[in-house]
Formats: sequence, structure tokens, C-alpha cells
Amino acid sequence: MIESKRAIQAEDLTKIEVYSDPQFLPSGNGFLYVSTTINDEQEYEAQIYSQALKKTVKKQWTFTSNKNIHPRISPDGTKIVYQSNKSGIPQLWLLSTDGGEAQQITTFKNGAVNPEWSKDGRYIIFTASLDKDDDVQQQKEQSEEERKQEKEETSKKPLLIKRLRYKSDAQGFHDEKRSQIVLYDIDTKAFIQLTTADADHTYQDISPDGKHILFTANLNSEADYELTNDLYIVNVESKKVNKLTDGNGSYFQARFSPSGTKIACFGHEQAYAGATQSELYIFDRQSGNRLTLSEHWDMQLGDLMIGDTRLGDSETGPIWSTDEKQLYFIATYYGATGLYQTNLQGEINVLYNENNHVFGFSYHEESEGFILGVSTPTDPCNFYYLSKEKQLKQITDANKLLLEEVALSEPEAMTITAKDGWEIQGWLLRPYGFQAEKKYPFVLEIHGGPHAMYGQTFFHELQLLAAKGYVVLYTNPRGSHGYGQKFVDACRADYGGKDYTDLMSAVDYVLEKYSFIDKERLGVTGGSYGGFMTNWIVGHTNRFKAAVTQRSISNWLSFYGVSDIGFFFTKWELGHNLLDDPKKLWEFSPLKYAENVETPLLILHGELDFRCPIEQGEQLFITLKHLKKEVEFVRFPGANHELSRSGKPALRIERLQHICRWFETYL
Repeated sequence: MIESKRAIQAEDLTKIEVYSDPQFLPSGNGFLYVSTTINDEQEYEAQIYSQALKKTVKKQWTFTSNKNIHPRISPDGTKIVYQSNKSGIPQLWLLSTDGGEAQQITTFKNGAVNPEWSKDGRYIIFTASLDKDDDVQQQKEQSEEERKQEKEETSKKPLLIKRLRYKSDAQGFHDEKRSQIVLYDIDTKAFIQLTTADADHTYQDISPDGKHILFTANLNSEADYELTNDLYIVNVESKKVNKLTDGNGSYFQARFSPSGTKIACFGHEQAYAGATQSELYIFDRQSGNRLTLSEHWDMQLGDLMIGDTRLGDSETGPIWSTDEKQLYFIATYYGATGLYQTNLQGEINVLYNENNHVFGFSYHEESEGFILGVSTPTDPCNFYYLSKEKQLKQITDANKLLLEEVALSEPEAMTITAKDGWEIQGWLLRPYGFQAEKKYPFVLEIHGGPHAMYGQTFFHELQLLAAKGYVVLYTNPRGSHGYGQKFVDACRADYGGKDYTDLMSAVDYVLEKYSFIDKERLGVTGGSYGGFMTNWIVGHTNRFKAAVTQRSISNWLSFYGVSDIGFFFTKWELGHNLLDDPKKLWEFSPLKYAENVETPLLILHGELDFRCPIEQGEQLFITLKHLKKEVEFVRFPGANHELSRSGKPALRIERLQHICRWFETYL
């Protein structure tokens, strides 16, 4: 097979334009969206665009080399509020659709994020990080020099820790500030703080009459020890807060119905800990009753697809129809995500599912049409219009020049039968310039989570390995989402058990089926849970000739106390905490089997990874090096657990180059 296009490279990561957050204009004849790129300074840049449905010409609304995101247009279509860090930290800006310069409307010391309009356009609601005694009317933004000086002073002081949850991977070390919901009055330009409790509040929706706001939080005195997240409603005028749920679950993405009499939301009560599928609930505001619409669906609601080029948030539902008879949402199912509809009797209908990745949507109430954000294995992203009659039309042409230049491999789907008869879904990419008579090296990719899903989406790393001449296999072993509650729960308390044999069954299957795979040149890699499994594999078999473990877990005994989630995740996933059964945790730890490792291993880890802290990589490296095994360790400065997805572009590229270098050396 002679390719007419060039092979994709690691550096092509900087050429990919990523679309997100489609928002219909009130008229329904066009939409706003965000485009994220990597600029010449190797920094992320996000700009806001609009486009008419019947034209392919886009209009750019922001131009600064910053992250301009979360655009929301006023109900009358005359203003756009958005979030931008062009002043140094995220603040809110207001832009007239008639043109002119954007006006900064917040100068909060710690920034302001995620603006939303009230239904009458009178208010903008947003979230701000505030200290207990902060006055929202007296907020003053610091200069860049003041922020730098404060950061230097803070770095010299000892950190006094009193909370169990004192750090998180994305945020770093926590302070005493809390996320509070604030209302901005467009006419008076006054700020009103609606929440004040010593807790982080997440805005959900405002009632159609503008009198009540939904938010989620844990306001209990024992919140530091609990993993629940309740749904609350606050009266805008009196600021009185009422609790709508019973403290036994986690609720999110709540929406008022058009009449305001009902509330729809996703959530669950942790029946299977972190492996619990989300449900779709309806709350009746008058009676207080809760109805579970999804009781018999056995599918994961929302978008659980794994990729490495998705930047920016997008709507996944639930969204009400105008007549309150239907709800629309995205669901994750059998390697794909699609747009679904349900009535209030729980009768589900597929509106769009073409075996690809629907990553977001916007619904227009009058036309009953949708803007869909769609990614495929050979197209990072584009927007499509789905009409009321289910007619689909592509309306953007993102990454056209890049896609005309590079060759991409179309995955071949397969179903593998595991040793106990369970069916495992997987995909195989053939290498660039594939020739059937040749023998090719092979790489098994293992996803993180473990409760997530590989599938029919664009994945730069997978395409890069195929471009470098490898046959690439990626699968969803038990523990993955997309195949029902029993399947996603099946790896808990069995890490390295049947999830491991699922992966080995998949390797056996492709080696038997495809004669072009060189059985003597097998590689394996994965990150997070996939890193744990890579470590486990090389400690239990020598069939792989090279391995790359990324942001991994090697020792569950120490993970319990050093990870930001270790104190609950260990129990959730393995069935035991440290003091319950340390011997059992050691049995689950790849480090225990280090003496068995004969596979050359490359360890990649971010210095600021608080999810799987770098000491996990350090322990594995020192142990293997002390045993005189073939091992290298690459530490990425300033990088957290999200290095491969949203880390600094230069480090993301270097990470890919190290992976390719290792496999090239040993395969």
C-alpha cells in the first residue's frame, strides 16, 4: 500500500484545532463555539467564534492570545459574556454583538468563572473563589507583580494542614477559599453573593422566573470524610437555602424544566462505589418526590470516552424539551457516544448514534434542532446540524488542511472472547504504509480509569504509533464503562485478575488472526490504571519486549496516603484500606513482583502528579535499578496527572517522543 499522504508526527499535536462548547444563538440560525489551538509560543489559546447554520464562514469574536472560553449569549441576543484570562487570571468580560471592545465586568482577586444568564437577561450568575470574610463589592484584581510577590511569599511559609482532603491533582494544595455563587445585576452593576457556607458550591441552573438557583455542594459538618454531593436550591432574594436530596448520593448537571415545576439531573448513590453508573432523576418541586427514569437502561449517562485531544467543556445533558415531555442527553455505550431522548416514562429513543464520539450538543427549543460536536478516529472534531426530522448536515470543516496532509489509520473493530466467555470489545490500527506480506511490531495500549472507555474517537497517540510502523491494539477490558453495570464493576477487588486475562486474551486473539504481527516484537503501554496494568503485566509475563508505564501505581500501601484520592479510592477499588489488610494491598502491588521483570521498562511521570504521585514511579525505578534491570525514568517538571491530555504542549510532545524512542530501541 503506497500512501499519498505523509505519516502523522508528534509535533502535529500543535496543528490540531479543537472545537468545544457549541451554543445556539437565540434566533436558532447560528451558534457560538470555542476553538482551542497551540500557538507559536507553545501555549494554549482559545478563541470564540460564531457561524450561521447555512454558511461555512466563521466570525471571530476574540483575538487576544489567551484562553477566551465559556461564551454565553444573552436571551435577547445583544450581548455575549465570556471568561478570559487576558488580565492574568480568569475574569468575566461582556461583549456587544453589535461590535466594539469587550468590557471587563469582574475584578475579583481570585478570578471569576463559568458565567450564565438568567432567563430574562437581567443577571449573570458565576462562581468565584472567596475567603470567608471577602466582600464581593470590594474585590480588586491584583497586578501581575502583586500576584508574583504573593506567590513568592506564600512559598516561603509552612503549610498548616487540618483537612483530610487538602490537595487535588488539578488544583494543587488547597487553601481556606471556597467556590461561591455570585450574581451580577446588569443594570445596577452590583454583585450579590448568594452562598456563604464553608464549602465549595457548584452552580447548576436558575429557575425560569429568576427567583431560585440550583447548586450542588456538601454542607454537612462531616463533609471532609464524605463523598456525597447534594442538590440545593437557594432563594435569590432571601438567600434561604433548602436541601433537595438526602445526603446519600452525588448529583450533578441539574436543570429546571421550562415551567420550573420539575428538575432533571444526573446522579447516583454509589451502590458500586466509583464504578456506579449514573442515573437520570426527575424531582417534582411540589411533592418533593424523585423519579428514576433510567432504572432499566443499564447504560452510562454522559460522555466517558477517553481521548488525548479534547480540550474545553461541552454540554452532555440532560436538557428539557419546550413541552417538558422529553429530555435529551449523551450516553456512553459499546465504544461510542450518541444523542438520546427519553420521555417521562423512561422510554428511550436514539436520536443520533453513528458509532463515533458525540462530545457535546446544543438544543434550540423553537426549531427543535441540535448542534452536535462529533469526533471520529480520523477527524478530531466538527460540528453538525441535526434537524427535527433527523437530517444530519456537517456545518464546519475543522483541521481540513492537516487532514489533507496526513494519513490516518481507520480502526478495525473486533470482539474478543475472554477465558470465561465474556465478550471484550477492541480495535486494531494497521501501520502507516501497511503491506500484508510484511511483519510489524505490535503495541498494546491500556486506558486509565479504569472506569472509562476507549472507542471511536480521535486519539493522536494511537495514530502516532501506527504512523511509526506499529500495529496498535486497544481494548475495553472488564472495568470499562459502556457495557453495563455488571461489566464496569467486574474489576473491583480483582485488579490484575480477570482484567489482566482479558488483555492477554485480546493479544492472543490478534496474534492468531493477523499473520502480519511479529510475535517476537510486542510492546505495551498505558497511563494511570493503564500504568498500573503495564507494571502488573511486566511482573507476570515476559512476552513483551518493551514497556512504557505512565503516571502509574506501583505500591498500593503508599498510594493510600499520598494520592489525593488514595484514602477512599483504595477501598473502592481493592476492597481494603491500608489498616484493613496491608498484606492484601501488597498482593495487589506491582512492586511486589519487581524481581520477575525482564521487560525493558520506561517510566514516565509528572513531578506534580497528585493523583498517582511521582513517588510511585520512584519506588518502581529504584527497585528495578537496584535489581540491575533495564529501566529508565523520565520526570516531567511542573506536570500533573493530565500531562498527556492538557499538559504543557512541549512536554506532551517530548513525552510522545520518549514513548516512540523506547519502542524503536527495543522493538
